[in-house]
Amino acid sequence: MTPSAVRLRRIRDQILAGGVGAYPTEGVWGLGCDPLNETAIRRIIRLKGRGSEKGLIVIAAGMDQLDGLVRWPTRPSVRQGLAETWPGPVTWVMEAAPDLPAILTGGRPTIAVRVTHHTPVISLCRAAGTALVSTSANFSGRPARKRRWQVMKDFGVNLDWLLPGPLGGQRGPSEIRDAATGRVLRAAAPAPAKRP
Repeated sequence: MTPSAVRLRRIRDQILAGGVGAYPTEGVWGLGCDPLNETAIRRIIRLKGRGSEKGLIVIAAGMDQLDGLVRWPTRPSVRQGLAETWPGPVTWVMEAAPDLPAILTGGRPTIAVRVTHHTPVISLCRAAGTALVSTSANFSGRPARKRRWQVMKDFGVNLDWLLPGPLGGQRGPSEIRDAATGRVLRAAAPAPAKRP
């Protein structure tokens, strides 16, 4: 399901004005905002009750939207890993571009980024003209939300926008890999068992 152009324009305007909202990602509902808007990022962290030292994931419609946020790796093995997993539900931790808000990176020299293949998110990022913060829509320490009504119950009155749509079929949050080592930092949820 592709969101309407009118809805996307309204959401774009809210994002560019510093708004915080929710949207369906590959496996769970996410909270998002402009990744360079520190005030919006702080709002998300407060809503979740999350420590600011953890940093946040940024999701994009294409690699072009990550220019200015990352230092692209030059090692052939890392570039091959990116090519094999993007677009897709794999997040990579790589060297951050200089001068990013510390609240976005958790004060680290790295940033977690993903190029999605999920149509609603692609439409959202393209309409906004920017990558977006993508953190699971849940209170810190609680399960990630998979239903729109759960997101609205927890965060509805504090959201400036909400993009309706389906999840992307993953069982949970994205896999996270370290670009420096190739190590899996967070495994993807296992696929459901097939019924006989």
